[in-house]
Amino acid sequence: MVTTTTPAETRVLIENISWQTFKTMLAEMGCNRNTRFAYDNGNIEIMTPQMPHENSNRNIEGFVIVLCEELGLEIKRSGSLTLTRDDIERGAEPDSSYYIQNEYLVRSKEKINLEFDPPPDLVLEVEYSRPKIDKLKLYAYLGIPEFWRYNGIELRIYSLIDGEYLEVENSPTFPGIAIKEIPRFLAQTPNIGEISTTRNFRTWVKEQV
Repeated sequence: MVTTTTPAETRVLIENISWQTFKTMLAEMGCNRNTRFAYDNGNIEIMTPQMPHENSNRNIEGFVIVLCEELGLEIKRSGSLTLTRDDIERGAEPDSSYYIQNEYLVRSKEKINLEFDPPPDLVLEVEYSRPKIDKLKLYAYLGIPEFWRYNGIELRIYSLIDGEYLEVENSPTFPGIAIKEIPRFLAQTPNIGEISTTRNFRTWVKEQV
């Protein structure tokens, strides 16, 4: 018997696409889809998440909520919000995005326009497979202050400094918390369940606050 493993996600690259064509694709395909797009320099990455990808994405989001609760931070979850900038012709749909430091500026908004509104303070990309577009450059262009990347093994944290990302050991959003320990808790979930894992994570956070 041949054993097959379900891929965590699939990625397709389409080249030589104009910005206007990309915007038309977004408009015509709408929000009721499970694919996520990224556009940079005429290239479109189309990512389709599968169960392992979404499990990691949702569990990390649960941990972010716990962190905000225990640190007394307000949060606005903006999910896979479509982030586009016409002036630089770049766009992305992260796995998850969050307003934390700037939450009060967008709290009551139902639509975000990066021409007037700040970008999310934190974005997460789950990357079990190699991205087709350089997300470090893309999110730096979009002005995202903090960027997390999880590859199924480790979580990397990047802070935007002078227009470029530098990998850092500690999260600027959650100082004093060893955020890179998150994969240790993700590994518990298949064995004890999401609620029990989240409870363990909360206890661990409280020990550090």
